[in-house]
Amino acid sequence: MRHLPYFCRGQVVRGFGRGSKQLGIPTANFPEQVVDSLPADVSTGIYYGWASVGSGDVHKMVVSIGWNPYYKNTKKSMETHIMHTFEEDFYGEILNVAIVGYLRPEKNFDSLESLISAIQGDIEEAKKRLDLPEHLKLKEDNFFRVPKSKMMNGH
Repeated sequence: MRHLPYFCRGQVVRGFGRGSKQLGIPTANFPEQVVDSLPADVSTGIYYGWASVGSGDVHKMVVSIGWNPYYKNTKKSMETHIMHTFEEDFYGEILNVAIVGYLRPEKNFDSLESLISAIQGDIEEAKKRLDLPEHLKLKEDNFFRVPKSKMMNGH
């Protein structure tokens, strides 16, 4: 993606139900409209950046954009893993994401274990890169200071 950072916002919707249950790595999913609105030059793959839910704190994140070859998806998705433990689900809340860098292309895996291992490696690599000064400053971007009047559904 040539245009990084890339900022997007949308309501959290139910995904495939695999992140927490099968992978132990919960994800927040954007609706199709957000995925379909991505710039044409966005390559599928794993990216990293910052995310917040509603007007909450900004946390490190990794996001998978693509078809998830291991699961043979027929619809492109955008699944964000926020590096924070939330007490409860936040379906319907507004997810704010700033994509700041690219980690790797998406690929297929021969086992669930190798997929989980790759995701955990992506998370560790993203944590390191997001500590770099040029990425750290984006955590404070005005994009994450959403005025109450711009929030949807009172969130």
